[in-house]
Amino acid sequence: MKTGLSLFLLLAVTTAFGQIVNENTFNAKIDGKDYTTQPRRVRFGHYWYVTANAIKPDKSMRLWLASYDNKDNVEPGTYLIVDADKPDTKENWKRIQELGKYKGLAAVKYVEETREPRMEYHVGMSQNNNETITVTKAADGSLEATFNSTLAGTYWKEKGTATVFGGMGRLMSKMEDKVITKTTGYDSDIDPEGNGYKKQAKTDAITVSDARFKLKMN
Repeated sequence: MKTGLSLFLLLAVTTAFGQIVNENTFNAKIDGKDYTTQPRRVRFGHYWYVTANAIKPDKSMRLWLASYDNKDNVEPGTYLIVDADKPDTKENWKRIQELGKYKGLAAVKYVEETREPRMEYHVGMSQNNNETITVTKAADGSLEATFNSTLAGTYWKEKGTATVFGGMGRLMSKMEDKVITKTTGYDSDIDPEGNGYKKQAKTDAITVSDARFKLKMN
């Protein structure tokens, strides 16, 4: 069962990350409302993720950055924001290489809990709208980035079968994930897609404006 494993992981991540001072910053307006938190960075090969999370309600802003020259570090420059559903495509890489003015690709995803405990979500995904993220390096070596983006919004609701058959175990897992997110600053199972939720017919747009993050690199 997930419960025992999650409790073990919670103790592990609390020990590893809970006492680390996080000097990173993230500020933005989501549909005109201030969103301020302390982001974390995660690297998988030459792909970078910046995850900026908050609680009550649970919120997660994820930024994906990748350099077309496969470098491990994100370098200063301009990154083209693409469709978050399909960012890593041959067409996208070919486009930025032909244009010759972008350091790489970027994608943006926003998830917000709209009914507790993680029963319903509002999700926003970046599109191919010719938007960009500008990355600079500060005097202390920190990476700073600014961007604006209009995300394609969808709504998700927990399936009745997931609620019924998941029972108390599913509820406990949600609460554990919430604690992990709060304790470590890393999002834990906040993405509804493929996780027992159904996309609803309603769609809209989520506006991310004046977004800015600063990441300490050491």
